[in-house]
Amino acid sequence: MILTGDEIRIRLGSDIIIEPFDERNLNPNSYNLTLHDEVMTYEEVVLDMRKPNRVRRMQIPADGLVLSPNQVYLARTVEKTTTHNLVPMIEGRSSVGRLGLFVHVTAGFGDVGFSGFWTLEMIASQPVRIYAGVPICQIFYHQIVGRIDECRSDNHPLTYDLQPSLLFRELNPCSEQPDPQRRLPFGI
Repeated sequence: MILTGDEIRIRLGSDIIIEPFDERNLNPNSYNLTLHDEVMTYEEVVLDMRKPNRVRRMQIPADGLVLSPNQVYLARTVEKTTTHNLVPMIEGRSSVGRLGLFVHVTAGFGDVGFSGFWTLEMIASQPVRIYAGVPICQIFYHQIVGRIDECRSDNHPLTYDLQPSLLFRELNPCSEQPDPQRRLPFGI
């Protein structure tokens, strides 16, 4: 079962934490999350699952940023969410999808106990201009049946920043890899 907007409001501060929370973003059965002012792209021509891939950060200017087709843009939500005793999921908003912007490719499913910002894997079907602060996706909550084991931080680190793929860590558990999160100056 999916929680209603009223039930989301009732559970705020206990099972659901959304920071910052804005009542205007509450929907009949979801909550709109907004786009942060920074995006990340990969610098590699061919992405390698077994290696950390170099990334580049870009600030979204006030007059917007045009996303190009055939490029993955990683972004994150302004809101940090924490969820207990429920399964959080995000989905793109229909008004965003109708512009040909896919907000997440496959990672719309959150674990019970997830705490952090949501990383968005955005792909545009045609050039589209995006703006920081727009309601970009919606979070909704499923009730769960059975014993609950919340995710642990050693398996699912808290997400406080843009998050590139860390699949290489699973594929190379014994090797030491450089940190792909290194910050690069804007415009480089």
